[in-house]
Amino acid sequence: MSFETHPVTPDRFDDFADVVNPNRRSSHCWCVTHRLRQADINELGDGDREQAMRALCEQEYPPGVITYRDSEPVGWCNIGPRTDIPKLTHSALITPIDDVPVWSIICIVVRSGHRRQGVTEHLINGAVDYAAENGAPAVEAYPVDPPGRMDLTMAFVGTRGMFERAGFTVVGTTKAKASRMPRLVMRRDLSTKR
Repeated sequence: MSFETHPVTPDRFDDFADVVNPNRRSSHCWCVTHRLRQADINELGDGDREQAMRALCEQEYPPGVITYRDSEPVGWCNIGPRTDIPKLTHSALITPIDDVPVWSIICIVVRSGHRRQGVTEHLINGAVDYAAENGAPAVEAYPVDPPGRMDLTMAFVGTRGMFERAGFTVVGTTKAKASRMPRLVMRRDLSTKR
């Protein structure tokens, strides 16, 4: 079994869609919610979210990575410079903890039928490698720390444990909550990775 992770460039868009929206529903978020201002999303309506994501894939830093297992797309991680993510740059709940120009992980999706099989570890590490290759000094994530079994809706933000296994440490907390659970600020320093 082999894993590979690649940025979601235009030629990989259908692989991304197979993970996040296999039925190609126009009303699905297409993972653009954090990447566009609310006014832009409202203006787009449901039908053009796919086109908005396609345009994001053509930017200098595509908006995330796709992990493949044996050439099949099985996971998606939305990651990029925090400054390129309007929902974070304008957030009063998830504020920067310092001046480090971090890259941020804002969403993780493992394709149905491939969960609980080690995909997340490869996905997060591939996202970190992508950030490091593009000069990021650190990567942050904003997961929850559930007291028991995780609610499946939390898979999009992740849990403390999945990021600890990928070398992240807790560096703070946010004012944001997910299903009434506080969200942490976890960071992986990349200064030693280069």
